[in-house]
Amino acid sequence: MSGTLNKVMLIGHLGDEVKMHYFEGGGCVGRFPLATNETYTSKQTNERVTNTDWHNIVVRNKAAEICEKYLTKGDKVYVEGRIKNRKWQDDSGNDRYSTEIQVSDFRFLSTKRDPEAAPPESSTQQQTKPNTEKPATSKPVSSDDDLPF
Repeated sequence: MSGTLNKVMLIGHLGDEVKMHYFEGGGCVGRFPLATNETYTSKQTNERVTNTDWHNIVVRNKAAEICEKYLTKGDKVYVEGRIKNRKWQDDSGNDRYSTEIQVSDFRFLSTKRDPEAAPPESSTQQQTKPNTEKPATSKPVSSDDDLPF
């Protein structure tokens, strides 16, 4: 294989709220820490050990706005992207380095309950509703000759 690959897929929990930074041109960047856990049983003590790794997540523009709107600390999320190493100088002029995950795709994995949503209907209410669905029609089973491929 002559090419290279820089791809990261993580499932973890937000360690803080999404912090937004807006630019003059209308773009924006959202940043948040993501915790991933590794759990194993120690052979010496026979106890379960959990190690947590923290990842700096960076989302841009519309994706950042969506994350800011719907994600909160503790939510579970899937992120996919690439690793990016950055070098920068702190206030004292010292060189600092950071490793970030530049997100290209994400999925929310935590379910949210909307407090303003109406409670689910009881089974008696559902039974009294008129059936507006079309009845299923029986069609003859098609043979393999009818397949378009």
